[in-house]
Amino acid sequence: MADPIIDGNRLFAEFKNKTVLLVMESSQLNILGQTFRPIFTGEVTGVNNGFITMDKPIIKMHNAPFYIFPTPLNFPIEHIVSITLFDPKRVIPIV
Repeated sequence: MADPIIDGNRLFAEFKNKTVLLVMESSQLNILGQTFRPIFTGEVTGVNNGFITMDKPIIKMHNAPFYIFPTPLNFPIEHIVSITLFDPKRVIPIV
């Protein structure tokens, strides 16, 4: 049985099974040799104490703005700068 969500993480539990835009605090990240800004969209599929999980998130890279990462990614809650509901059909410029 999973531990109950602590009060400080309840906000993130409200995003479960919803599509979000998520921004991390780092100025850039690197996955598989690609450097990109820490902007992701996708459905939050899991929330626990410390992490949220997105299954097949879209990484918003300027050279591939709709790159779908093939596996789930876990995001540490303490490094999330912004999270908001997001329409996946919306196009946003990444400059």
